[in-house]
Amino acid sequence: MGYKLLKSQREFLEIPHDYSIDVAVYQGGFGSGKTFAGSLLGILLCLKFAGIRGLCGAQTYTLVRDTTLQSYFEHLDNMGFVSGVDYEWSSSTQSLNFKNGSEILFRHFDEPDKLKSLNLGFVEIEEMSDVPFSTFKMLLARLRQHRKKNWGNFQYRIFGHTNPELNKGWVYNTFIENPLPNYRLISAPTHQNIYLPEGFCDELKKLYDENYYNIYVLAQTGDYDSGLVVKGFKDDNIREIQYHQNLDVHITCDFNVDPMSWILAHKTDNKVFFFDEIVMENTTTEKACEEFVNRYPNHKGKIIINGDASGDNRSCTSEFTNYVIMKKTLAKFGYETEVKIRAFNPSIKSRIAAFNSKVRSTDGNVCVFVDKKCEKLLYNIYNLKYQEGSSRIDIPTFQQIKNAKELKFLMHPFDAASYLVEYYWPITL
Repeated sequence: MGYKLLKSQREFLEIPHDYSIDVAVYQGGFGSGKTFAGSLLGILLCLKFAGIRGLCGAQTYTLVRDTTLQSYFEHLDNMGFVSGVDYEWSSSTQSLNFKNGSEILFRHFDEPDKLKSLNLGFVEIEEMSDVPFSTFKMLLARLRQHRKKNWGNFQYRIFGHTNPELNKGWVYNTFIENPLPNYRLISAPTHQNIYLPEGFCDELKKLYDENYYNIYVLAQTGDYDSGLVVKGFKDDNIREIQYHQNLDVHITCDFNVDPMSWILAHKTDNKVFFFDEIVMENTTTEKACEEFVNRYPNHKGKIIINGDASGDNRSCTSEFTNYVIMKKTLAKFGYETEVKIRAFNPSIKSRIAAFNSKVRSTDGNVCVFVDKKCEKLLYNIYNLKYQEGSSRIDIPTFQQIKNAKELKFLMHPFDAASYLVEYYWPITL
């Protein structure tokens, strides 16, 4: 079959200069065809330059396996290529091998030193903004595969695809602020993809807060709110919330021992009301349960337990998981409980997007409300930030916590609250 490429995809594939190395990033919103274009380029390079060796990777192998590799297989199917005839997939070496001798290795970049022995003709980077600048520079230095005589006008290529950065990080500095002549950034807002369903962008506008809409739909680089993780939280998000003993109570949990962080909430179909928190230092799951019982001894409604999927870890025996302990402990006091958690934790990006979309959507709808009793959650909302120039959260070090004890309460209460919000109102990134 043939492809009718978008203008931005064609611009990404074609090289407009004659430098020996082309460095390009396809920066786009959701549905803008980023991974599609990257994996297509990888296959075309393998077909055009027989014997080329490429590397395709991301910061985590899960992202490579579940996103990029699947796109490669889809292209190969669409092109009519037959596994075992035109190409082979090796699970032992995690590589695609073409009958003309070309090869693509699929790797994670979490241990970049293990890649230093490679000599490559091209490199593809999934979610480039999540990869450290030092790793990018190391990969750039691996573009030194010996050119073959039949390669003609071959140029080494390192190319990535990514959503825009939440703050102006190394991708912005390298490709927008101070680009070299052979460095290219192709911007692709979601609405430019004419193949998306009608009303797709309008639906995203209803889901996202304004800042996320600008980044993940309009493909604009973020730079706002002094790097705060939670965006748009204002006075109308804070209110006195009445606890109702006959309503269901959601306890959403982060099981860090110091501090253990549980946030308590009522919820409706589209709103959540955080009315209290149990944040305790050097404690156990049983003691946190007992603290809930002391505060709400006459609760009549069901207790729905949400939170960290790792709290259901069964590495020992099932009777010792945090959620089983909670159910057993609360049952002793006559409470009816139900556990609702994901099989695996969603990414922090997904949880932040979901939380911010409920704090304040692009249309101005406010669906997250917090009582002043939730001091540690509010502390996170007002103080949890990204590292300067990156999309990584600035988590305090041990030494910083030692010098300022209040820093130990950053991250865990927000984790707890965001697990609940993402579970009921997920956003796919």
